[in-house]
Amino acid sequence: MHELPLLVNIAVALGAALVGGVLARLVGVPAIVGYLLAGVAIGPFTPGFVGDVNAIGQLAELGVVFLMFGVGLHFSLRDLWRVRDVAVPGALGQIAIATGVGYLLARAWGWPVNASLVLGLAISVASTVVLLRALMDNGLLETRHGQVAVGWLVLEDLATVLLLLILPAFATTGGFDLKGFGLTLLKAGAFVFLMLAVGARVLGWAFLRIAHTRSRELFLLLVLGASLGIALGSAAFFGVSLALGAFLAGVVVSESPLSHQVGADVLPFREAFAVLFFVSVGMLVDPRDLVARAGPVAALTLVIVLGKAVAAILLTTILRKPLRTGLVVAAGLSQIGEFSFILGQAAVRLGILEGDQYSLLLSAALISITLNPLMFSLVDPLERRLLAWPWLRRLVDRTPAMADDVVPKAGGHVVIVGWGRVGGHIVDVLGRVGVPRLVVEVDVARAEELSKSGVPVLFGDAANSEVLDHAGLERARALVVTVPDEAAAGLTVAAARRLAPDLPIVARAATQKGIKLLSSLGAQDVIHPELEGGLQVVRHTLLRLGFPLREVQKYGDVVRQESYDVALNTQEEHRALAQLLDAAQGVEISWARVAEGSPFADRTLAEANLRARTGASVVAIHREGNVLPGPTPETRLRPGDRVGLIGRAEDVEAAGILVREGAAG
Repeated sequence: MHELPLLVNIAVALGAALVGGVLARLVGVPAIVGYLLAGVAIGPFTPGFVGDVNAIGQLAELGVVFLMFGVGLHFSLRDLWRVRDVAVPGALGQIAIATGVGYLLARAWGWPVNASLVLGLAISVASTVVLLRALMDNGLLETRHGQVAVGWLVLEDLATVLLLLILPAFATTGGFDLKGFGLTLLKAGAFVFLMLAVGARVLGWAFLRIAHTRSRELFLLLVLGASLGIALGSAAFFGVSLALGAFLAGVVVSESPLSHQVGADVLPFREAFAVLFFVSVGMLVDPRDLVARAGPVAALTLVIVLGKAVAAILLTTILRKPLRTGLVVAAGLSQIGEFSFILGQAAVRLGILEGDQYSLLLSAALISITLNPLMFSLVDPLERRLLAWPWLRRLVDRTPAMADDVVPKAGGHVVIVGWGRVGGHIVDVLGRVGVPRLVVEVDVARAEELSKSGVPVLFGDAANSEVLDHAGLERARALVVTVPDEAAAGLTVAAARRLAPDLPIVARAATQKGIKLLSSLGAQDVIHPELEGGLQVVRHTLLRLGFPLREVQKYGDVVRQESYDVALNTQEEHRALAQLLDAAQGVEISWARVAEGSPFADRTLAEANLRARTGASVVAIHREGNVLPGPTPETRLRPGDRVGLIGRAEDVEAAGILVREGAAG
């Protein structure tokens, strides 16, 4: 048998991660904990198989590259610019606070000044891999709070690049090369400019050209080549980290119309190599060191998990951001990972940190990553507890709403919470039909845009502020909650129900659990966009197959009544489907076009009297791209209309001939 050490290491690492992940899920903890423990099990500090730390570590770098590339695909520069008011001061403030606390803690242990500074800097930056996985698992990546957390971390990553450049200044030997530092900064700036100015055009052109070849293999090769090549090139020629290079590559590719396909192709590689990243972290941890130095490990972990979380909440409060934003950022950044390891390894090579000091950093990182899912699980209950205290509610939510005079004095308006894709459509429709509306929006840029366009808007977070008190809910006709964050939607619905017990509330849900939650909190109508789209596909498919419109509609209504449960699990739904199948026996639906000059043109259905003539019934009319279901006898046919007919095959055929050819006498 050939010697294949790399292949053996990959197989063992993935196998151990699989076993660890399954066991972790069986005991009710996140799979990431199992991956970390799998790394400990195959690491050099435990008996049994010992994996190649260097080989698996290099493979883990691929996970970081693919992950950052995916982040760039979904987080545009416009998103980063939109959260600059909190991301820039917040990231810099937290780095300063965490560095200071870490420095004081290390000095209390008797560490040298330079080592203490490095430890503080290392715990000030969080893991991109851990943060993004947590945001994805909790459905927060696309929310405003998640975007702030990602923008915050991107700024920390950029700061890490600068820290690596100035790290030699902390070394015990040698002076600081100011000229070299300036040159590196210049090269990094040149890379960013080159990617944004030239890279977008070149990569966009390349992806379109390869897509025209209709070769899936070539397209995939270009995706992998672009992500890995740009990341490696940024490190080799411009002195930029692999992670930052991959991130910028994703940003420029996101401008391509093919970015969604690129993201789908890179997803399997990102998931597989991200698992190896967590395994590689576990391999670096010595369990004996955790026991022998339990006190220092616990103290450092406490600073990372609680100290950084408290700092994030304080900073977002000072920056006048919603409490939920602060809690999400606090949960996401209360851990350390790959950038801390990079800083620590560089410090060890420069002689700033000793091996046991670096091991302490690794141990704290392992525990903080393990505890991170727990931090996210505390966001919702902690928010509810804190907002239950009025004085604290006023303290953490000082975002001023716009003037109350935007609320119609006479009432009768509709309040829309959130001006995204769904909310924007509702606002437009209500404006066209002349219904007064009022938008509650937490994004200041969107609020300003709405105000300039003449749409009444209250600036504030309806989920955890008193802005709803100023929305005139007691005089409103309805409340529509369109925000994608179900926790925020739940808080909004609950608050609105307390303020206006009889107010009709329509809310958007993203999951089956959210449907039941929002209904229990007082929303009369809960809409699941994905389910509604699925039901429409089912509806049109069944109609095309000849099933009666009435029974198809009845089946869809039953599905909705059963809490949007699309699985056939209830007796009522089985009964509705059976009726649908029974009704379809011997019945067909067909479409016939009313021709120009047809005797039925410009006549009502009562005058046409098709049912009496043929036995077929008209169930719908397709006119100018719109479907008119259930037309009345007074509905008048027009030339070009397509008439939907149901009945027995021979009856439908006879009615179709009459509609198309006439004989209306």
